[in-house]
Amino acid sequence: MGEGENTEIEIETETESEATSTTWSLGKHTQIIGLSEKLINGNNLSAKIEAAREIRKMVRKSSSSSKTRAKLAAAGVIEPLVLMLSSSNLDARQSSLLALLNLAVRNERNKVKIVTDGAMPPLVELLKMQNSGIRELATAAILTLSAATSNKPIIAASGAGPLLVQILKSGSVQGKVDAVTALHNLSTGIENSIELLDASAVFPLLNLLKECKKYSKFAEKATALLEILSNSEEGRTAISIADGGILTLVETVEDGSLVSTEHAVGTLLSLCRSCRDKYRELILKEGAIPGLLRLTVEGTAEAQDRARVLLDLLRDSPPEKRLTSSVLEKIVYDIAERVDGADKAAETAKRLLQDMVQRSMEHSMKCIQHRAASCTPIPST
Repeated sequence: MGEGENTEIEIETETESEATSTTWSLGKHTQIIGLSEKLINGNNLSAKIEAAREIRKMVRKSSSSSKTRAKLAAAGVIEPLVLMLSSSNLDARQSSLLALLNLAVRNERNKVKIVTDGAMPPLVELLKMQNSGIRELATAAILTLSAATSNKPIIAASGAGPLLVQILKSGSVQGKVDAVTALHNLSTGIENSIELLDASAVFPLLNLLKECKKYSKFAEKATALLEILSNSEEGRTAISIADGGILTLVETVEDGSLVSTEHAVGTLLSLCRSCRDKYRELILKEGAIPGLLRLTVEGTAEAQDRARVLLDLLRDSPPEKRLTSSVLEKIVYDIAERVDGADKAAETAKRLLQDMVQRSMEHSMKCIQHRAASCTPIPST
């Protein structure tokens, strides 16, 4: 009997919970339909602005925001919100932009729907506005929308690229970070990514790279964009004349993540390949050799190959007499095989190469210290 009573209580509790959930769902559904009706059929701009603000609040405060985003999109709110982006009323633009931004987050279908419903032309216009707050909201929206693969070529073709570069040059810290991420997203979705950027992006990218941790995700995106820019003569020139530009890339080769080191060495290699006589001394002067030697041992397969090629280009001897990095590694491996046998040859060769890197770094440091000492003025007595 006791068991029956317990069971009955549990059933009642569950039913009450379901009823509460049903009531809540019906209430929310009614609210969504009401908001959709105001946006689609309403003639009152103030009511539409209020509806857009309510949509943003509803998504942000909802405990099931993913479901809420889907239900709002299904109710048809996206198209009228996109139309509001072109309003002459600034409040209408801002409220619809914030609503669309919240609808797009973590919802691929909504991202695509917003772009296919024509959001890019008004977003590009918002990027041109004097109001910095609106510009940076538009940047954040484009960043979010650019995460969807099918949106990338549409956004890239909209003319947003040069305007994002302007944000990169003059925006707030958050605006610059969003612009870099958006440009990086777009660069991965189009064939000729160099058309997305111009050489004016080099200075702000290098400044941001100087200030961030070289192994961070942000550094990976910044170096990827710099590598793209190094494929043009204007980009290479800008990198070489930027204050501390090549040094920043060398530091990234030394301290970066696997991804950022690969892009940094790719950028340096692009410079040296384009004109060895012009860029060789500039790269050597910044002490690139130790980091490149280490990269031939510790980098990704692509980074190792790039480091070997760049080391060969940086050597003094003419090409026909130059000992290539691959030949050097073969010599070291043969020595290791004779010393420790075939089973341990790879491990021994790696250790020997690492020791060579260490010795090269110590030698470079001594040379730097010697040059610094010889340049230090003798104090007057």
